[in-house]
Amino acid sequence: MAQIGQVLVDVPTMQTNDPYSYAIPAELEQQVQLGMRVTVPFGRGHRVVSGVVVGLSDGTNFDGQLKPIASVLDLAPVLNEELRQLADWLADQTYAFRITCIQTMLPNLLKAQTAREIKPTTELSPAEMVQYFPDGAPREFDTSKLDDRTMAGLLRLQRAGKVEVTYQVTSKATAKTVTGILPAQSIDELKAHQDAVVKRAPKQAKLLAYLQTLSPTTPVAQSRVSHDTGVSAAVITAAEAKGWLVKQPIEVYRDPFQRPVTPTAPLTLNTAQQTAVTAITQAIDEQQSQNFLVEGVTGSGKTEVYLQSIAVALDQGRTALMLVPEIALTPQMVNRVKARFGHRVAVLHSGLSKGEQYDEWRRIDCGEATVVVGARSAVFAPVKNLGIIVMDEEHESSYKQDENPRYHSRDVALWRGRYHHCPVVLGSATPSLETRARAAKGLYTRLLLAKRVNDHPLPTVHVVDMREALKQQGESDFSEPLLTAIQARLDRHEQVVLMLNRRGYSSFVMCRDCGFVLKCPNCDISLTLHMDTHTMKCHYCGHEEAIPHVCPNCHSRKIRYYGTGTQKVEQSLQQLVPTARILRMDVDSTRRKGAHEKILRQFGRHEADILLGTQMIAKGLDFPDVTLVGVLNADTALGLPDFRASERTFQLLTQVSGRAGRADKLGEVYIQTFNPDHYAIELAKDQDYERFFVTEMHMRHQGNYPPYYFAVQVTASHEDEATAAKAMYQIVAAVKKGLSANAIVLGPTPKAIARVKRKYYYQVVIKYKHEPQLKSVLEQIRQAAQIPARHGLSVTIDPEPMNFM
Repeated sequence: MAQIGQVLVDVPTMQTNDPYSYAIPAELEQQVQLGMRVTVPFGRGHRVVSGVVVGLSDGTNFDGQLKPIASVLDLAPVLNEELRQLADWLADQTYAFRITCIQTMLPNLLKAQTAREIKPTTELSPAEMVQYFPDGAPREFDTSKLDDRTMAGLLRLQRAGKVEVTYQVTSKATAKTVTGILPAQSIDELKAHQDAVVKRAPKQAKLLAYLQTLSPTTPVAQSRVSHDTGVSAAVITAAEAKGWLVKQPIEVYRDPFQRPVTPTAPLTLNTAQQTAVTAITQAIDEQQSQNFLVEGVTGSGKTEVYLQSIAVALDQGRTALMLVPEIALTPQMVNRVKARFGHRVAVLHSGLSKGEQYDEWRRIDCGEATVVVGARSAVFAPVKNLGIIVMDEEHESSYKQDENPRYHSRDVALWRGRYHHCPVVLGSATPSLETRARAAKGLYTRLLLAKRVNDHPLPTVHVVDMREALKQQGESDFSEPLLTAIQARLDRHEQVVLMLNRRGYSSFVMCRDCGFVLKCPNCDISLTLHMDTHTMKCHYCGHEEAIPHVCPNCHSRKIRYYGTGTQKVEQSLQQLVPTARILRMDVDSTRRKGAHEKILRQFGRHEADILLGTQMIAKGLDFPDVTLVGVLNADTALGLPDFRASERTFQLLTQVSGRAGRADKLGEVYIQTFNPDHYAIELAKDQDYERFFVTEMHMRHQGNYPPYYFAVQVTASHEDEATAAKAMYQIVAAVKKGLSANAIVLGPTPKAIARVKRKYYYQVVIKYKHEPQLKSVLEQIRQAAQIPARHGLSVTIDPEPMNFM
């Protein structure tokens, strides 16, 4: 009996977690394996879709004729047993479909493309053939490239059975190749040619001598041949024409590392660091899935603890996975890991090209790379035999995916730690309340690094009351104490880091006559002024339009700019301190590939005195000559309608303060705020995480928020507000029916920003401690939402949301 393949198909319009049965053709029986991508016919007509083989069997309950698998897209499985199990777990935890989870795990180049072709049948008349298929061949069926008249004609012919649409699924995965050189003749023949041309063509003779040293079976890159012999590509091409050599492609990996790094040796550990490494090493030795929280003040040497613990796992022949929160942190951290472990390191993050991601993924999959460093999605790297997982800055919200599947990298890391029986190390100076609470309960082992390395003091922090500053010096982004401190650093040739967590030039544009504020036509948010592009931009949907000089409402010319962004601060700072060399680091200045690393490299080489940026500069940066940090507005997150606003503010202020005085020079920090008495700012001034933890936990307990309660957010969106609202009321009714009286249901309400990208958003937040029926209720909501989704209604379920905005 023919073998049967169970295939999860990729059909976005109507997904299911149940695989479909397909017959495996005789010619593919030895090729199809679990975890391979295949193409299969699906539905009526000639539609072909991609899918993943998740089961193999010798029989099926299906009585009819099974359709056969059309083709295999891989030579080897792209999903091993662990990742297949992880996909199932992830789908269950995040209320996503299994195929969506699988697609999330794979690099972009391993996601198949579907192309549609329209071709004539034998029913098509010669005249119609000339009109619609002038070259006699099938044509691409891309509606965006066909005019209305042609489209209408093709649809008419399809209904008459005169043309048919076929689907071609292709893999985008392509290996990079370079030209390789092989000698085409024996050594004696090449020597004879060399003797004949040595006087009249010395370069040809040099190339012939070099060819005699090469293996006849292992090609050498042409670039290396040119480098070693000093001959041009033209000489090599001429040699090929004479039959002395042959060219053939050689596959090479794309290298995401921009430049070599200087190898480093392990540093001497202090007592606290050694205690941490000893505890982690014991878990590695005993293959225990123990979870650790390395809570260390900024500059306490957490990275060295990570590196020495990773070295232990590698010495045992195991592998390591290290996560960092954002691409901005990746260059410095990758360079440190690369300097310690060399070519064994692979890097994965969104800043790489698709080809680089694919090649790094393949290096990991084949075991060539044994240390993986990357951002959120690197948690799915196909690394085998894990000995340790490290998650640096574990509190960062960027570890949470905001699209399906809405996973948190920390949860995935903990799952993989259990699977591989290896420790998971969570590190932070300001752990998330959830993580710190679990450590307090004994679920995580807490390892405390209370002091900076070499007992260097933490920076002195000054809080500047901007209410008083405004009275004394008028409106300005810089208080007098901060300006004085900046000038003092410039005089001493030291460096300064300034943070303002708002990009652009001005927050909004308003008419002073009628109060009109220019808003985005797609979102309920004001447009931000950007002077570098001379446009108004929406930071939610990307809409851009010209800067108005006349009020669109009352036609007054009294248009004024309000609020401050990094562009405006850069301009005003240059006027206040003309001699300063300033680098700006925000989303706008780092759009191009490698821009983060270039800016940080310039700052590290002292090509600038001041690094000005958004929160991306607050974490992980280590420059010995930075002795001053200035926070221009500590209040940007405090006023948000979000229960984590205080926690985020405290974390951000503590992290950015830690950039100062990390080497031998003492550091100083100035925090400008209109809320100097807020507990998050007062405790950040004292760098007192433990008092903040106790204070904030009390606030969470009073409000019934995590970590005392679990939370789920369900959102409905549609271009018609009434449709979104109606759907949400129906969802709330279904939720309340399935929950106990102990659950807290907040909503339905419009979201804080009710309209984004022309869609209205309504939400409900469910807070609970133990609700056995909740999962089945949410599963029913997810399944029921698929049919309305075809009409533009979108329903999303977010377990443990990072914010409720």
